[in-house]
Amino acid sequence: MRTIIDLPDNELKAVKALARRHGISQAEAIRRAVRDYLANRRDELDGEAFGLWANREHDGLAYQQAIRDEWER
Repeated sequence: MRTIIDLPDNELKAVKALARRHGISQAEAIRRAVRDYLANRRDELDGEAFGLWANREHDGLAYQQAIRDEWER
């Protein structure tokens, strides 16, 4: 998917230099940068999905098992 971004001149120059050094396009250099950025912040993204369980005593699987155990009594 195409997108347009604005970069300050010094950052654009750095991207161009890295792309030349690695023999890749500027677009590929930016894709790799975004991929690295997201990979380094995966915990932040995952944490949002499980925020409801942040202050609970049991993790989700333990809670599920406890509820199922109640059904068998």
